[in-house]
Amino acid sequence: MFALARLLFMGFIVLTVVYVSLSFYSRAVRRGKLKAEWYDGPQTTDIDSYVDQGLADYDGSLRRKLILGVYIVPFTLMCVIIYLTNFA
Repeated sequence: MFALARLLFMGFIVLTVVYVSLSFYSRAVRRGKLKAEWYDGPQTTDIDSYVDQGLADYDGSLRRKLILGVYIVPFTLMCVIIYLTNFA
C-alpha cells in the first residue's frame, strides 16, 4: 500500500511539472501568434492590449482545458493496467 502511495505521489509531482511546462509553452506560442496577427492586421489598438485581450480569450478556451489531460490520461491508463493485471 505504501508503494502505491509513493507511486501516486511521485507521479503527481512529475505530471505537475509536465502540466506547468506545457501550459507555459502553450501560452507563449499563443502570445507569438497574437503578435504576428497584430502585425499582419489593421492595428487599430496597441499591441499590448490586443495580446492581453487575446490571452484572456485563450484562458477560457477549450484548448486550455485540454491540457488537463496530462493528469487524466496517465491516471486512467494506470488504473486500466492495474485492473487488467489483477482481475483479467
